[in-house]
Amino acid sequence: MTTTEQTAKNIPLLSMNDARDPARRAEFVEALGKALEHFGFVALIDHGIDKAKLDRAYDVAVETFSLPEATKKRYEDAQGGRQRGYTAFGVEHAKDTDVPDLKEFWHVGPELAADDPLRVNGIMPANIFPSQDVPHFQGSFMDLFADLESFGLEVLNAVGEYLEVPADYFGEMTRGGNSVLRIINYPDMGRSVPAGAVRAAAHEDINLITILPSSTRPGLELMTREGEWMPISTPPNVMICDTGDMMQLLTAGRLPATTHRVVNPEESDGGRLSMPFFMHPRMDYLLEPLKEGFAEPVLTGDFLKQRLAEIGVS
Repeated sequence: MTTTEQTAKNIPLLSMNDARDPARRAEFVEALGKALEHFGFVALIDHGIDKAKLDRAYDVAVETFSLPEATKKRYEDAQGGRQRGYTAFGVEHAKDTDVPDLKEFWHVGPELAADDPLRVNGIMPANIFPSQDVPHFQGSFMDLFADLESFGLEVLNAVGEYLEVPADYFGEMTRGGNSVLRIINYPDMGRSVPAGAVRAAAHEDINLITILPSSTRPGLELMTREGEWMPISTPPNVMICDTGDMMQLLTAGRLPATTHRVVNPEESDGGRLSMPFFMHPRMDYLLEPLKEGFAEPVLTGDFLKQRLAEIGVS
């Protein structure tokens, strides 16, 4: 078992080889659960997602965000809450602050057939691809989406074992879920950073669990249980996983949503790219805490709508 003696700057670093070995799985599940309980974050190696595929996706991201601003804004859907397509620089802000984050991003979700009931009934928005301007965008990111979704479910199943819930607990709630791959560009601002603005202000994720491939630059920090900011510096080619508000609600706070941020570099760094994958339940799933009395049950769709309004994107 890879232990906390090898860490991603204090968060546990675990090997998925242990998760896939029946003789070591129980030890892995325990280490994973404890990491998420204490930190809300864990770093996973041996995840099996092709590094060449991740590198290609970052190359496509560079090409996409290099498009003229007017071109990118043709793919923005403000009326749809920006759940798909482009979100311009300076739109999103963290909950409880009005200062926008220093980022722009693109949302990619499940690609459904036109006659899929989730699409027909307006439950799941259609993807918005820049096919005319970046022809290989769709293929690259939908391929990566599938890999990250599969890996995310593998991690969730291990979390379910730790929580001692039924075997398909997370699989059942995430089938048909509104999971999102967010491709983020944090431009190099040089000396022109607005007062009080950072790349991503302190926040918690909304979803069940986030799968974060290695970013192109450092800057991620989490708030420890002791109330101190801790920089996260990972080895190459890891997946960082963290639990969000929906997981905190479901587990009655046992697996909390940890506050984190992306800080500005001390010097120009050429910009930063990141590709978090947010795993969500299906929109009509009732989020009901495992411990009675912790909070009122709420539909996933209602929960998401409220959070999107709080961060200024809908």
